[in-house]
Amino acid sequence: MRETPNLIGAVTTIVIYCLYILLFGFRIIGLPKLGHWLASLQFLSVLPFVYLLFTVRKYNRPIIFIIQVLLFLTFLVLELIIDYLFKFDFRQTRWMVIAYVTYFFAASGGLLGLVALMENRIWTILGVGLFLVMGAMAFISRAVTGI
Repeated sequence: MRETPNLIGAVTTIVIYCLYILLFGFRIIGLPKLGHWLASLQFLSVLPFVYLLFTVRKYNRPIIFIIQVLLFLTFLVLELIIDYLFKFDFRQTRWMVIAYVTYFFAASGGLLGLVALMENRIWTILGVGLFLVMGAMAFISRAVTGI
């Protein structure tokens, strides 16, 4: 039974990484609105992450697990507010971009801890690989498009 929450965390993380890879890929090929729409699916991850927070005591999770999940959930709230609700154009202000990108990588990188809970190391390899691809594509997208 312990595998179920681990699988939920790992699959959710992998799906999120794939969504971001698609977002950056669509930006690079000149379809940023499609990428933005597709990336809105990231907000569905709130459900499994909240579930994982409710299972913390049952599965005796360490405090770092809680921090990793909450860090990403707070990133989603930030993303919802600045990018979807108010559509704040912060990507042209250097210090805001640096703060946003730092928080993005801290939040999404923290999810690797959820993937690492799977006993089969292929999940960790897949997670790390997708995270690195996502990171590279984020910087390539910024260089190509400025967003």
